[in-house]
Order: sequence, then structure tokens, then C-alpha cells
Amino acid sequence: MKAITCHRHGGPEFLQYEEIATPVPADNEVLLRVRAAALNPLDWRLMRAPAILTKLVGFSTFRGFSVPGVDVAGVVESVGNAVSPFRPGDEVFGAGRGTCAEFARVLEAKLARKPGDLSFEHAASIPIGGLTALQGLRDHAAVQPGQKLLINGAAGGVGVFAVQLGRWLGAEVTAVCSTRNVDLVRSLGAHHAVDYTRDDFTRLPERYDVIFDAIANHSFGELRRVLTPKGILIAIAPRKGFVPMIAGMVTIKVAPRFVSQKAKFFSAKARSADLQLLGDLMAGGKIAAVIDRTVPLAETADAMRSLEEGHARGKIVVAVA
Repeated sequence: MKAITCHRHGGPEFLQYEEIATPVPADNEVLLRVRAAALNPLDWRLMRAPAILTKLVGFSTFRGFSVPGVDVAGVVESVGNAVSPFRPGDEVFGAGRGTCAEFARVLEAKLARKPGDLSFEHAASIPIGGLTALQGLRDHAAVQPGQKLLINGAAGGVGVFAVQLGRWLGAEVTAVCSTRNVDLVRSLGAHHAVDYTRDDFTRLPERYDVIFDAIANHSFGELRRVLTPKGILIAIAPRKGFVPMIAGMVTIKVAPRFVSQKAKFFSAKARSADLQLLGDLMAGGKIAAVIDRTVPLAETADAMRSLEEGHARGKIVVAVA
């Protein structure tokens, strides 16, 4: 099968488009014929991270190379012996590994049925971004109707879902973005927009019950200035660079013990029920996909480079078949 491979840790320049063996699903896995995959910052962060870190989080290389990609939508090709809810021919979406390929293995528990009226490209845009926004706001922040919610990085792959799901949960949503994305976030339901090229939201007088930080470009000390006394910071992205990343995670873990505000750093869990909820919300028009562009599999390296440079609005989708 054709796939995008990375034979060493580093940037998009090490990605190759080549022929590799088709994977074989384990007993609890499904083999998907990939129709679309979507790129995430997680992909390039793993590529650039030291090998020891990727092994610690379970993304070690296999036979000397790895295939990037987590978000996926496709058609079930075959199933493992222990898989019961899916059959060959089913249209599904979810979170796997090595999805920038013609075929990918995905755990049964990390898949959901694709609503029939959703395209594969729209379904593939959901998993990591949608799950992160949903679980961060609903489960970790416990957002309540009427609360004031600020989303930092509102036009990114996670931020566009956070704006919509924050509104769906009943919050008063303030979106932080660049000038060119102000109209976009307002169209997604943001009540207010802060253009970071003009204003530093950490210096403005407004206070928020919840800050959802998707880009980690401010310290906890700066962010807590605009939290209410009992407010909570939900952080999903580590700061760039190994030392800043570790320092930021330690600060978020330790600093809230000495102040009234709370802070949490988390990674989303791929769960079928949450994926199905997000798919149904999109099919029902409650949330929408924001796709920056769609590229063929062979152009994944260029798309990854654009994502890392911060040029994408919403998701970049890779069309595979």
C-alpha cells in the first residue's frame, strides 16, 4: 500500500511517500481502507520529539519507520476475531495510528459509525479536535450555562470545535484569534472576538470562569490574571521546546496548589460514545467542520509543514481514496 513514512525524528522534510506492507489487524482492531485523514499538531510534535519521549507515550517506531496520522474516516476492510459491532463495508471514523496511508489499523473502541450524510472529509476532521474540545469543556472544566469562557487559539483545529461546543454548552464565548479569523469565529458562534494582533487579552479588564488554552503562548501567571477567583484553566498544548514544555507542565501541576484558581493539562481519550455524539451533532447542524484545505496523500509533507508553521484555519484533510 502507499503511505507517508518518517524514518527518523525531525521535521516534514523527512516524510516520504512510498510503498509499505499493508497492516494486519489484531483481534480487537479493525483494518480500514482510509478515505480521509486529518492532520494535527500532535503529528509534528511527535515527529520532532526525542525518541525516548515518543516511546514513553506509546508512539515508538515500528521496524525503523513510523506513519503519521491519527484522525481517520474510511470503510471497514476487515475485522479482528474479537470485533463485534463492525463488519466489512461499514463507514466509520475515529482515532488510530498511521492513518496517512491507504490502510490503517484502528482499535474497535476508538471508532464510531459515520453518519450517512457526512462526507469522509468532514468526519475525518472530528476526532482529535472534537474530542479534545468536548472533553476539556464538558468533563474537565464542567462548563455551565452562563459562564464566561475564553478560547485562546480559537481558529485552530481544536479551537474551532471549542467555540462551537462552548456555545452548545451555554457559555458566553470569547474567541482569541488573528484579524483574518475574526469573522470566522463569529460565524461559529463566538459572542466576542479578541484580535491578538491588536490587544493582549491578558491585559484586558474582562475576567473568565474558564480559559481553554489551545496554543500555550502565555504562562499560567499571565492567564490567571484574567481568571475569576475560582476560575479554571484547561491547557491542551505544551509550550514549544523541550525545556519550556516540561517547565509549563510542572507549573500547571504545582502552581494551583498555592492560589484559588485551578489548572489542568490533559490529553483527550478516544471513546466511541463521544465520537458518536460529535458525529451526530455535526450531522444535525449543531457544529460544523472547518477545513482549511484538502490535499492528496502524496502532498502530506507540504501540508504538515504548513500546519507546523501555524498557517491553517481549522483542519487540513488528506484525501486518500
